Amino acid sequence: MMRGQLTDRLFNEFNASLSDFRFKSSPGCAYTACALILLGIGLDYSLYPQELLPFIVARLVCITAILSIIRLLKTGFGRIYVHELTFAWLLCSQIMICWMIYSTDGAASSYYIGLPLAIFGSGIVLAFGVWQNTLFSILTYLIYLVACAIHPNGIGFETNFLTSSLFLIMFSVISIVYTVYNERARFSLFRLKAEVAEKNALLEETNKNLAEIKGQMLQQEKMASIGTLAAGLLHEVNNPVNYCLMAISIAMEEPAVKTTQSLKECLVDAQHGMQRIQHIVSDLKIFAYRPSETERSEADFMLERAVNSSLRLVGHEIKGITITRDIPQDSLVHGDEAAVVGVLINLFSNAALALRKVSRTYPSIHVSAVWHADRLYVTVQDNGPGIAPENLSRVFEPFFTTRAVGQGLGLGLSISYGVITRHGGTLRAESALGEWAKMIFDLPRAT
Repeated sequence: MMRGQLTDRLFNEFNASLSDFRFKSSPGCAYTACALILLGIGLDYSLYPQELLPFIVARLVCITAILSIIRLLKTGFGRIYVHELTFAWLLCSQIMICWMIYSTDGAASSYYIGLPLAIFGSGIVLAFGVWQNTLFSILTYLIYLVACAIHPNGIGFETNFLTSSLFLIMFSVISIVYTVYNERARFSLFRLKAEVAEKNALLEETNKNLAEIKGQMLQQEKMASIGTLAAGLLHEVNNPVNYCLMAISIAMEEPAVKTTQSLKECLVDAQHGMQRIQHIVSDLKIFAYRPSETERSEADFMLERAVNSSLRLVGHEIKGITITRDIPQDSLVHGDEAAVVGVLINLFSNAALALRKVSRTYPSIHVSAVWHADRLYVTVQDNGPGIAPENLSRVFEPFFTTRAVGQGLGLGLSISYGVITRHGGTLRAESALGEWAKMIFDLPRAT
């Protein structure tokens, strides 16, 4: 009836949820039933004192049977057959009541009132389904009919029997009708919860996408600012640097310089310093220029050149750290050189920051690359503190960072991951906590 309104998956999940509810609620209801059965001793004493002892024994036997079923219910078997076992312990109380009816006045016995109360309670408290409640009502009535039929007074279709039967039928109908609407309400509530959970999942995915977009926009804005600054630096710095280089070249031709070693060394150092300024400004411009996705053009470039550029740009961060490399002579790859430089800068900066957190006698960063088929796998490894296992799978999430507040947005690795993905590769992290951490990515061979 309701299955058509839900998918098979949701229907199965609903049944599992209902079983779990009954698995948790059935023991509590059983203990309540046991307490009510014990309280019935007072009724025995007031109505049939001559039957007090056998009725007490019957009640204890019924309670023992119910507790045995509940004990079985708490096993793995009980988890599977929770519906059947709940049905069984409920039937125990009905059998006991019918036996008491048979042992007293038959159809005229006051104990019959316990039967419809159990039927009504099963439909309301235990969340029985329609067919279960119907079957329970039919079996209850049949047992009651047998108890009255084998009683010495017989059925006789007297007023008492007819009245009791009408009450049982009335309570059964009320319980079944209630169960129908209760079942529909449970279906509707479960479906609503499923829809809310699905919408929450979509919202979470949307928020994640928005976070990634926000991170990319922040990065692009930052790169645009650096690009503007680099363009200005190139124009404003290159001219005086060229003047200085020209003046140094002229000065080095002077006879006094050729005969004075210390003066010559000073001029050579000044020349190297000016040339380094030229390289840094040039690298900064290449790295900072970020074309849009529609304008993005990829080309062949040497990975070693990208490594050199990135190391020069993070020179102030890696002071005091030994840089070693193992890059093949053939490192020609295809892609967005500026973006790859950005990835390398991020990896070198993170490695340097990690090394500053620990006191290593020989802090080092090792860059290596090796060809596998048509992909060049690049590894940046440091001998820092490593990455905690619980963070290893999260380092590429947008806005995830282990740095102090204000020291990073947690976007670098996320954006780097996106860059490598656009190149058809993957960026992954490996680590041995307290010993080392490495970042590995791959790029395609030059076309």
